[in-house]
Amino acid sequence: MNTSIDPARLRPSRLWKRLPEPSRVKAALAFWNEEDLEAEQMQAVTAIAQQRKFRAKSVMSLPVETRARYLATLPTISEPLAARALVAYHLDAQRPMMSAFLDDLGIAHDQGAIADEEIKPPDQEKLAAAASKLAKTFAASDVAIYLSTLLCQDPGTWAGLAELPELT
Repeated sequence: MNTSIDPARLRPSRLWKRLPEPSRVKAALAFWNEEDLEAEQMQAVTAIAQQRKFRAKSVMSLPVETRARYLATLPTISEPLAARALVAYHLDAQRPMMSAFLDDLGIAHDQGAIADEEIKPPDQEKLAAAASKLAKTFAASDVAIYLSTLLCQDPGTWAGLAELPELT
C-alpha cells in the first residue's frame, strides 16, 4: 500500500481545514497577535468583512478573540493567509513538538524555529526515525499537521516526509 502524499497537491488551505476548529481558533489568535503580518492581517480583514457583510473598519474594531473566531470559521481562506496562520500556530502552540523533531534531526533552531535560511534535506532514515518518535510523543493529528506544513512550506527540503505514514 502506497501511503505517500503528493506534495504538489498539498496546500496550506487544505491543512487549515484539517485543523479541528479549536486549533484553528488558536492559530487565528496567534496570527492576529503577530506584529509583522500587517499585509496578511488586512487580507483576513477583507475576507471576514466580505463574508460577514461588515466594513473593514468594523472588523478591525472587533476584539481579537472575535476576529480569531471569524477567521477560523471562514468557508475558504487564501493559500498565503492559511500558510501564515499555520506557521503562527506552530510557533505559538507547538514549539515543544517542533524543537523535539529538529533536535532529533540535528537541525539548529531557536525554540523550534529553524535557525538557518537554507538547510539540506535530512537523511531519509533519520527523518523516518524522528517522525516515528514524534508520533509516539505527541498527538498524531498534531504531528500530521506539523509535518504536512513543513512539506507544504518547503517541498525541496522536506520531500522525504511525503513517504512517511505519520503524514496521514
